[in-house]
Amino acid sequence: MKIRDRFAREPRTFSFEFFPPRTPEALERLLGTARRLRELEPSFVSVTYGAGGSTRRSTIDLTARLQEELGLTAMAHLTCVGHGRDELTTILAELDRRGIENLMLLRGDPPQGETTFVAAKDGFSHAEELVRLARSFGEASIGVAGYPEGHPECIDRTADLGHLRRKVDAGADFVVTQLFFDNRDYFAFVERSRAAGIGVRILPGIMPALSAAQIRRMANRCGAAIPRPLIDALAAAGDDAEAGARVGTEWAMRQCEDLLKGGAPGIHFYTLNQSTATEGIFAHLRETAADWLSARRV
Repeated sequence: MKIRDRFAREPRTFSFEFFPPRTPEALERLLGTARRLRELEPSFVSVTYGAGGSTRRSTIDLTARLQEELGLTAMAHLTCVGHGRDELTTILAELDRRGIENLMLLRGDPPQGETTFVAAKDGFSHAEELVRLARSFGEASIGVAGYPEGHPECIDRTADLGHLRRKVDAGADFVVTQLFFDNRDYFAFVERSRAAGIGVRILPGIMPALSAAQIRRMANRCGAAIPRPLIDALAAAGDDAEAGARVGTEWAMRQCEDLLKGGAPGIHFYTLNQSTATEGIFAHLRETAADWLSARRV
């Protein structure tokens, strides 16, 4: 099923993001995680795309397996990094042939060790170009990224919103935000987006913080600010991994509850291929946001 069709049935959606494992053992663990999370009846799941197309084969194969073996609505990520137009056309053709009809289209980050993005020969410099290619190619449901705190490479938020508007105008059906830890950033971003004429669904992306080191690394990569209370709570947990995971999960629980009560159209979880935090948060939402759960399907 196309994700845009799920939106027509589900006023609020609940979704998970995985990354392709590097070993057969890790793949089996991930499939076990996906089976457990399937019990929560997610609206869809997504599979990321490695830098420079390093996981091209595993991204496509895993997305197809999640659809075919587990019966999940699955979305494959695709980036412009390292690919020319002809190669991107070939990848889109394969995705279509494999029955993958949901795509998250991104420019992508510069390869590891490089600080600036350089388009491949005959390739694209902006996600909107990839969206336009995909839209001319077929009828897939297309998602794109949004940045509540601004893209790390674009400090001008007005200009950044212009980029998002062009992606939507090129044919994107919905937006999934980069991770954030202060809900005010999300709600302000949605307000700015609506004022800029962006009318598609904007799903908040949430990542439970498992440790101070992990969250600093991810925040630095994504340009997300870490609220002082979260920093202090993670620091107090120290090297106690269990305590750190508990702090991160509880913070994410409060974020999700507040987002849903504030009118967010669902939650997209960056799971890091683990199920425990997401299962715990969903159990909490069953108790505190029952109205959201009952309104998932119409």
